[in-house]
Amino acid sequence: MGPHPAVAAIRLAVRRVLHDILTEHHGATGHADVPDAALPHLTMHAGPPAPPRPPASARPAAPPLVLVACSGGADSMALASALAFEAPRLGVRAGGITVDHGLQAGSDLRAEEVVVRLRALGLDPVESTAVTVGREGGPEAAARDARYDALDAAAERHGATAVLLGHTRDDQAETVLLGLARGSGIRSLSGMAAVSGAGGRYRRPFLHLDRQTARKACMAQSLPVWDDPHNTDPAYTRSRLRHEGLPALEKALGKGVVEALARTAQLSRDDADALDGWARQAEAGVRDASGLLECSKLFALPPAVRRRILRRAAIEAGAPAGSLFARHIEEMDKLITGWRGQGAINLPGKVVAQRQGGRLVIRRG
Repeated sequence: MGPHPAVAAIRLAVRRVLHDILTEHHGATGHADVPDAALPHLTMHAGPPAPPRPPASARPAAPPLVLVACSGGADSMALASALAFEAPRLGVRAGGITVDHGLQAGSDLRAEEVVVRLRALGLDPVESTAVTVGREGGPEAAARDARYDALDAAAERHGATAVLLGHTRDDQAETVLLGLARGSGIRSLSGMAAVSGAGGRYRRPFLHLDRQTARKACMAQSLPVWDDPHNTDPAYTRSRLRHEGLPALEKALGKGVVEALARTAQLSRDDADALDGWARQAEAGVRDASGLLECSKLFALPPAVRRRILRRAAIEAGAPAGSLFARHIEEMDKLITGWRGQGAINLPGKVVAQRQGGRLVIRRG
């Protein structure tokens, strides 16, 4: 008898991602996927000498290390269990990391409990790392930034090829609705990417699985899970959306809203990627010899392309991407399309954009 359907589903999702990681790893190192046991070794018995051991450059590369980011919740515990099951079968090293945000009493003890659970699954290395959560961008954004900084540091410290994240299709739907509420354009509607981060470090195997599948997989394997009280705290926007907003949408529109929003994310991502590529190609042609943006050439571009160039320029000048909203880009765009002699535009990060002599100058004020 095979595993529970939910367990089979999470394992298949992780297996596919690990196959992708292995393919990329061996392509980057130039090594074939050959186990070390297949290499000739010297023997102690008498007889003809064994063939020489291949030079290091011809030997298989060390197996990649994949970490799972685990909070102890159902989604990430299901992900950790699937990684622990699949990794050794594919010749991948598997470890885990949990981040202690320090936002709740006893969070350090819960982090240590997660470490114990991950080690019990057979993951190694496993560690807990504490972070200090700032205030910029609000509590949710600040916690997210601190968490990713810690995960990046852990991946560098251990030489990990990838870090797996347990975001589900439900999380994707919530992200799309949050982007819609911000009114930040098609990129905001594209949700979370299956592969993101520097060098494709972050992988999200569960974006096509719902939250209940992960929870059922934990129940079927008798895995203890921790339900973060912040996930039901109405003080947090995502919590209100999860427990009030989405249920109201499903009541009004019927079942299938989550799946439709997830499809919207993928379609929006495809469109946004294409437009971003167009903007990158067009940018060189709208700069003068000194690198300044020429307003007349920007004016000739389609708005979707022009605004992408403006956004990239603002970020390069020092504006934090997470604080740069559609209204900021619209005000910059008016310096191109609605020039009436208006003054400089103040952007996040103390960046200023102003029109000077037919050029758009964007710099720190």
